[in-house]
Amino acid sequence: MASKTALLLVAAALSGCAYHPGPDPEAGMAAVHVPVVSRADYVFDAAAPGGTLAPSEAARLDAWFNSLDLRYGDSVYVDGGPYSEAARAQVADIAGNYGMLVSQGAPVTAGAVGSGNVRVVVSRNVASVPDCPNWERKSQPNYNNRMLPNYGCGVNSNLAAMVANPEDLIHGREGSGIGDAATASRAINAYRTAPTTGSKGLQDISTKKEEK
Repeated sequence: MASKTALLLVAAALSGCAYHPGPDPEAGMAAVHVPVVSRADYVFDAAAPGGTLAPSEAARLDAWFNSLDLRYGDSVYVDGGPYSEAARAQVADIAGNYGMLVSQGAPVTAGAVGSGNVRVVVSRNVASVPDCPNWERKSQPNYNNRMLPNYGCGVNSNLAAMVANPEDLIHGREGSGIGDAATASRAINAYRTAPTTGSKGLQDISTKKEEK
């Protein structure tokens, strides 16, 4: 009997050591694995004496945009001192072929822009969920009643993969402040005024093969 009591005391002591009191990030319903947005800046220096890109330089810039797969969510900037404003229109025309606009300002990049050159910068945000998938811990025992380590990986990884502009995960879009009730209720009105699927009765469908 004494040996059984000793074993119970040892088991209780071990279970007590496994429990860690205090706040645990994985004890609630909020997912620990959330999308993280990282930014990368790509730089292209083009010769633009007097602020004008030669046809060969414009072709090189277009090929560079194509190699980057320039797309929605990217930001295009023009930097280069006194020549940047003059070359902005040409860069904007080339970027417009990809449905992009040239943004004002430019991020800080390494190295100075050479004399007679302009620097085109493409900033791209990428969303990902680190440490996913994660099955590093078994489901049992679970003394702290924590979520599984993979909790949130599926939903948030899909969100990070599907969002068109990862920057929207950082801050939302600013509205214009103008509300249009007709536009806001258009979908509801279309749903309410559409005829029901059974209003015209059932279709006469034959399973027999028609002879031609």
